[in-house]
Amino acid sequence: MNQAQEHVHPVVAEVTDRIAERSRESRAAYLARISAATSAAAGQPTRAAMGCGNLAHGFAACAGDDRLAMRGLRKPGIAIVSAYNDLLSAHQPLHEFPEWIKDSAREAGGVAQFAGGVPAMCDGITQGRAGMELSLFSRDVIAMATGVALSHDMFDGTLLLGVCDKIVPGLLIGALSFGHLPAMLVPAGPMTSGLPNKEKARIRQLYAEGKASREDLLEAESASYHSPGTCTFYGTANSNQLVVEVMGLHLPGASFVHPGTPLRKALTEEAGRRIVEISRGEEYTPLGQLVDERSVVNGLVALLATGGSTNHTLHLVAIAAAAGIQLTWDDFADLSAAVPLLASVYPNGSADINHFHAAGGVQFLVRTLLDAGLLHRDVKTIAGPGLDRYRQEPVLDGDTLTWREATSHSLDESVLRPVERPLADNGGLRMVEGNLGRAVIKVSAVAPENRAVEAPARVFSTQAEFDAAFRAGELDRDVVVVLRNQGPHANGMPELHGLTPALGVLMDRGYRVALLTDGRMSGASGKIPAAIHLTPEAAAGGPLARIADGDVVRLDTEAGTLEMRIDAAELDAREPSDGAPDETQWSGTGRELFAALRRNVGPADAGASVFGPMTPGHLGVTAPRTEASVGGPS
Repeated sequence: MNQAQEHVHPVVAEVTDRIAERSRESRAAYLARISAATSAAAGQPTRAAMGCGNLAHGFAACAGDDRLAMRGLRKPGIAIVSAYNDLLSAHQPLHEFPEWIKDSAREAGGVAQFAGGVPAMCDGITQGRAGMELSLFSRDVIAMATGVALSHDMFDGTLLLGVCDKIVPGLLIGALSFGHLPAMLVPAGPMTSGLPNKEKARIRQLYAEGKASREDLLEAESASYHSPGTCTFYGTANSNQLVVEVMGLHLPGASFVHPGTPLRKALTEEAGRRIVEISRGEEYTPLGQLVDERSVVNGLVALLATGGSTNHTLHLVAIAAAAGIQLTWDDFADLSAAVPLLASVYPNGSADINHFHAAGGVQFLVRTLLDAGLLHRDVKTIAGPGLDRYRQEPVLDGDTLTWREATSHSLDESVLRPVERPLADNGGLRMVEGNLGRAVIKVSAVAPENRAVEAPARVFSTQAEFDAAFRAGELDRDVVVVLRNQGPHANGMPELHGLTPALGVLMDRGYRVALLTDGRMSGASGKIPAAIHLTPEAAAGGPLARIADGDVVRLDTEAGTLEMRIDAAELDAREPSDGAPDETQWSGTGRELFAALRRNVGPADAGASVFGPMTPGHLGVTAPRTEASVGGPS
């Protein structure tokens, strides 16, 4: 990796180089595989290699000029893979997109076909319910469904329509299996701002204390989540959009334009034109070459600089692995120490994603990080070579979409700062480890005085048990709440957002409070010091299975330690308590259909994936032998 061609921060350069060195064999094997697929096309549309019967099936439903084009083997075929459904507010706008895309692709000299739909569940609806135990697994199901859609070998480019949580990572993982094809993410944009997030959090805490009615809570929630579009807090959905744009997988400025606006329609139509352009000729930009070590690091830096979702400690690892790149939690930790926090968006502040966008958004973020050498400039993007293109914002000049240079300064430094005046000197994402294992903690919203907690543990195996103890007043003390058997192998690693209001109440009462779990919290832990994604998980025999009520636990985010105050021999001698639900208990709401994924899922620090590492052997490709260490998650 030659860093001499661009000014790159030394830590960014060092981490990128070691990722490349660690991944040398697996990345070479991946590139060899997609190169072989590219060579097979030999400059013609992919479908040219098909038998007549296969091809006839592929265009049987086409009509008019599209039918002639598909039969004539001249124009590139574009796959539309969509996660549209009416249930997700963020995805409801996608129902109009395919027809817009088909028209614009046709204008550009291509033929777009709706190749397949993928499932898309709403974590907001399933929070605290049995369906949430399928949420993380849905990412890999989406990847497989994307693979099914693209397996027809009719296509020369792919448009991936999706926004939320596991959906964007799943679409990307699936598309990377067809990495010889250009691919682009097509977002829908956020809903307009509703009830301020701080007020919503206040009502939630009042309800947890029994001081607000269900009707009060429902009124607050429906005033916050009120229309089509992405939820406006900075959770995984909006983190997805920012990360993939900085990776060069969106059109510049596409992430946070509202649905139902002329600019959103114009950007969607341009996606149809642009994917045709990059599917052939001099602009040919295969996804598997675009997603490389530098673009992965760029996405990670952007995540850290904005205090994005901790779910990406899973998703970015899994996405990188799908491209033969071995990303580890050490890479996250080292970059977080060097990347300043530049954004204050709920739950890391009171602003929402619309305020972030109005302050300068992704374009200002890219500008200030590039100028500081914290992003790789010399990368491939779907908009063309070089990340400088992402300093520009889209605008309509009459009916014509164009791009102009975006603001050179933040329009609201309470929301978005330049590198020279950060909100904090580091990205706020820490790794802690000790005799209980290793965990992730997001401290960007945690006050400095709350970043080290030592207290007796209170152990639970379900959220319901925790809620009952809180309502009974049993947690009114300094406490480290331990919620175990929430890892991927135990029950699918559900998000545990429902804990946050009650934990916030305890903190507001003046108690020292922390959370320790092998489950997930996304970005919703807020002001609570929460060590999450603990690995090894309890169900895999991790030390978490042997904690008992009253054991003293110390979580120190500044020192990077997570320790139970107990002799190692005594801890090892203990028998595991509780246990993950068995196959009979883990059933209903479709969970039994996912039993094979539960049995085969990998650990959190390897992406919690069912696919396994993308090694040369896994890919079925023999890469040149090197003396480089391959390392990384297994």
